[in-house]
Amino acid sequence: MTAPAAKSVQVFGRKKTATACAYCKEGRGLIKVNGQPIELLQPECLKLKAFEPVLVLGEEKTSFLDIRIRVRGGGMTAQMYAIRAAIAKSVVAYYAKYVDESARNEVRRKFLEYDRSLLVSDPRRCEPKKYGGRSARARFQKSYR
Repeated sequence: MTAPAAKSVQVFGRKKTATACAYCKEGRGLIKVNGQPIELLQPECLKLKAFEPVLVLGEEKTSFLDIRIRVRGGGMTAQMYAIRAAIAKSVVAYYAKYVDESARNEVRRKFLEYDRSLLVSDPRRCEPKKYGGRSARARFQKSYR
């Protein structure tokens, strides 16, 4: 006999080249990033940025969810923003799938009121370098002699 399937959702959060994959399931309120509790994230100032979705919603709305996040690529700041987006999107997806639609809309509205980038990814990317210069826009200096 097989065990009943766990209530879970898997969501991606992205920022520049950093990608965070969040696996959200029923549990007791644990949030782990690459196997470590979110409280141990470094640096301290960006840790709060990653924890924002939980602070915006309040503990009671996320206390019954376990979220495991794997993050790769990008720099420190981009990874934190990707984690932040992944947490927010996973909570909204879980509410949409396993709780009712009105609760999902309320959670989504709270996130959008606070910061739209929690749910909507930033389309800006690094512009590729072109010939005739040292970067995407800068050109080599012109000399007549």
